[in-house]
Amino acid sequence: MSTVEVALTIAAAVGAGLTGGVYLAFSFLVLPAFRTLPAAAAVSAMQRINVSAVRVPFMTVFFGGAAASVAVIVLQLVSETPNGTTRIVGAVLALAAVVITVVRNVPLNNALVRVDPASTDASAAWQAFDRSWSPANSARAAVSVAATVVLMFSLT
Repeated sequence: MSTVEVALTIAAAVGAGLTGGVYLAFSFLVLPAFRTLPAAAAVSAMQRINVSAVRVPFMTVFFGGAAASVAVIVLQLVSETPNGTTRIVGAVLALAAVVITVVRNVPLNNALVRVDPASTDASAAWQAFDRSWSPANSARAAVSVAATVVLMFSLT
């Protein structure tokens, strides 16, 4: 395996691990805390988090890890390296987390932006958001962690 393949695999694993850590923190810490708040406060806080997330530090990790995963897949498809299948599986898992985010979490975040936290339907909106967003978040956390493990294992 070339130095470039190793570096890209590590970059993909680190990207998946870091984003997976963020998603796990939401599942284990942030969302349970939000559930103890009045709906207006939970909606407002989540709206602020969603604005903060779309900044260079997180976007670099999120898209950089995805780009590294794509590069890993492409290199493995044109290479005859042992354990290439394992690396492809890890990279696909990392990309699955990106797909879940784009297809499920982002649209829910965008819908939450339109909710006025002071409105009478903030409680129903928060419950609907949490009911849909949380399982998708847990799924992307699980595939991110799996991607990290598989990608790192592929280096042995």
